[in-house]
Amino acid sequence: MFKMGKSSMVILGLSLALLSGCAQQAEQPAVTTTAQTQTATQAPAQTPVQTAAASQTPAQQVELTISAAASLTDALKEIQTAYESKHKNIKLNFNFGASGALQQQIEQGAPSDLFLSAATKNMKALVDQQLIDASQQANLLVNELVVVVPADGKAAFAKIEDLTSSDVKHLAIGEPQTVPAGSYAKDALTYAKQWDAFQPKLVQGKDVRQVLTYVETGNAEAGFVYKTDALTSKKVKVAFAVDPKSYTPIAYPAGIVKATKHSQEAGDFYAYLKTKEAQDVFVKYGFTIPAK
Repeated sequence: MFKMGKSSMVILGLSLALLSGCAQQAEQPAVTTTAQTQTATQAPAQTPVQTAAASQTPAQQVELTISAAASLTDALKEIQTAYESKHKNIKLNFNFGASGALQQQIEQGAPSDLFLSAATKNMKALVDQQLIDASQQANLLVNELVVVVPADGKAAFAKIEDLTSSDVKHLAIGEPQTVPAGSYAKDALTYAKQWDAFQPKLVQGKDVRQVLTYVETGNAEAGFVYKTDALTSKKVKVAFAVDPKSYTPIAYPAGIVKATKHSQEAGDFYAYLKTKEAQDVFVKYGFTIPAK
């Protein structure tokens, strides 16, 4: 029988140990350090410009429909330019007309986010029907009633009774049922006990701007409009201011329509209309800000 010496047995043992270690190393999965994993998966660092660009998500475009009395046209168009320049995601669409007609449109479900009326009675009607929340409406402006005549007219009138003159063949007023300016004119004529007497002369307009146009074009020798409307035209002149005791005070309330789908944006614009910036524009066009 073959016998191994001590030295041979030591060599054989070392060889077997070496082979066993190699086998274990081959079977063991590779281990990746935490530092290596983070280095491999870490995204490239963004520059400050890239970070800012990623965080600036374009605001969604919102269109607001504002139903407003025709007498507010010029002031609101200027306010529109200023507001949209500061709120790039807001587009203001105005629906100008007679306050009574606008009230009826809202009652019938026409899209509207805000209502700006030339009479408190139209706003009250919508509040009573719960179409506008009483807490989200307020008197915004005050106006005055005047009588205008063509700028080149020779006749001089100082009071309502003077309009009975043969020089006045047509007297323009707004339709009293739907046009607040017409309702105020009826109040004044009734107060002067002249409403019935003027019936043959009356020419009624669908809104106060149409009344102004009648006088500008000579289709009426005189007309009842707001002071603010008279100031917008070089084709007419104010004959006289109507006695404020003869008609209901002219207040312009503004309110948010409950059916709006953009309550936040509508509320923001409603609040803006009360700011000094907006009020200065209204004053520029002849309106008065009501005392607080």
